[in-house]
Amino acid sequence: MSTVVVVGGGILGLMHAIEGRRRGYQVVHLEREAGTRGASVRNFGLIWVSGRAAGAELDLALQARRRWAEIAAEVAGTGFRPHPSLTLAADDFELAVLKQAACLPDARRRGFELLDPAAVRALNPALRGEFAGGLLGGLDAIVEPGEVPAAIRRYLQAGPGYLWLPGREAVDLRAGAVRDHTGEWHAGDLVVLCTGASHTGIAGPHLAGYTEPPVRRVRLQMLATEPFSGHLTTSVADGDSLRYYPAYDLPARLGLPAQGTVAAAAAAQLLLVQRLDGSLTIGDTHSYAEPFPFDVAEPPYQHLIGQASRLLGCELPPVRLRWAGVYSQVTGAELYHRSTVTDDVVLVTGPGGAGLTCSPAIAEETFT
Repeated sequence: MSTVVVVGGGILGLMHAIEGRRRGYQVVHLEREAGTRGASVRNFGLIWVSGRAAGAELDLALQARRRWAEIAAEVAGTGFRPHPSLTLAADDFELAVLKQAACLPDARRRGFELLDPAAVRALNPALRGEFAGGLLGGLDAIVEPGEVPAAIRRYLQAGPGYLWLPGREAVDLRAGAVRDHTGEWHAGDLVVLCTGASHTGIAGPHLAGYTEPPVRRVRLQMLATEPFSGHLTTSVADGDSLRYYPAYDLPARLGLPAQGTVAAAAAAQLLLVQRLDGSLTIGDTHSYAEPFPFDVAEPPYQHLIGQASRLLGCELPPVRLRWAGVYSQVTGAELYHRSTVTDDVVLVTGPGGAGLTCSPAIAEETFT
């Protein structure tokens, strides 16, 4: 039986492991930490189809959305559920963008539907604040990001042909093989490096060979509250998200007023998701200039808490957790980075904020 060696226990590595087993490979899976610790667990758990760019990115996200549903039917404990999104407009400028998005040629493929305030509240009664309208993203979904990695590993370990090797850092490569820090070589018909935001280490010499770096690192800040007494039937995005998602690169976006000082400095957008335990995951910010600070700034958190409170029309539960995360994002026009490092060794990284959404389809493309 052919073997694939996967380096990296984040969501991309896990999806390559699942796809390898689905295609009949033996899978050897290395992770330098004891478990998944990076951006794969420091996110919203959104399977976010609605905001993707038209064409190839939307196609990739839709295929990944189908695969997520198939995987969740086999893998217990991911918390996957179809869960629409609502992007809310605070004023007529933001509403104009939503109106144009609802008229896009591919609006139906995204599940877009423009709703007035009364229809928004009927769909999601927890939204008791003030807004000018909302755009429904009916094809979106969510998972529990803190539960997904362990759930996938349990599923793979319950069957044959999967070897999970945590605490093994990859330090050397040759054709079709990788050596870990203990000195053991792991050979396969294919080696897939899913090193995430680690742009040094095993992937470093290869990435350093590019004249222009093909990937960069992005830092974000997020928080989680204690359980919220209400029930959110959708995830929620504010109008600032219109500035960051490519689906909203529309003429009306040019008419949006400037962000406030704190939001602009942090490149902030509100995304709000309710977890299965009732808590709220809230974020996020974007920082692109390295070196990243070791600490997290409070003003962006207060801005995001204020935005969420405004839309919910109530005070939020106490904050339980604050954290920062770093993910890898391509610098060019491609959707993610894939390159050949040496014979039978490929590097797959850089999907940015679309990593959780698109990882099943990215893994499919690796094996195609």
